[in-house]
Amino acid sequence: MDGPARDHVMKLIQEKDKIESEIREQNLVLEENNVGMQDLLVDGDGFPRNDIDIYKVRHARHRIVCLQNDHKNIMKQIERGLGEVHSQFHANSAGTSRNTESHSEHTNGFAEVSHNGNAESHPGTNDQSFAVIAFVQLGSPADMAGLHENDELLEFGTVNTSNFSDLNQVNYLVQHSVGQPIQVRVRRGTHILSLTIVPRIWTHPGLLGCRIERKS
Repeated sequence: MDGPARDHVMKLIQEKDKIESEIREQNLVLEENNVGMQDLLVDGDGFPRNDIDIYKVRHARHRIVCLQNDHKNIMKQIERGLGEVHSQFHANSAGTSRNTESHSEHTNGFAEVSHNGNAESHPGTNDQSFAVIAFVQLGSPADMAGLHENDELLEFGTVNTSNFSDLNQVNYLVQHSVGQPIQVRVRRGTHILSLTIVPRIWTHPGLLGCRIERKS
């Protein structure tokens, strides 16, 4: 599907990738100094620590905060843009087909979305959720992947409703997929998205930076 709306989304995704790349670079500065976003930069006597580069750490922290805000904003723009792309697609196809099957737009491997409340077709899976994202830490792998609080998990890698028994399955998959992409399908309101998350060590505990809770 071509058109101004799709071109705009693709440009936004490229900008998102640049922001994520710079966030990773700034996180490396913190890792090299063995500090996170909240660690004190003064010693017990109140003097600047001499074991870290204070200027670089302060600059990196400031840039990360700014970039995280930029990332949040651009993710919202991308989501709105995807909605426009799908609206145009369904409007264009309505006159030539009576097929009510849900259509989805693939945008550079970023997201797969259905806007009519019906999920895209995936043989062997269903659209029942087995868990929910209860919290997402800013700047985390989960945040970078586009996961939001209250997203309902339909699939997490090979785990779905048909084979889910407990969250240890998800934990096991995460622990054995460090640095490797995991495909995730979530329901967000009436939208269904396919996202890619890469578990990794970052500036906070955990490999994802989110809390997943079993759906009651």
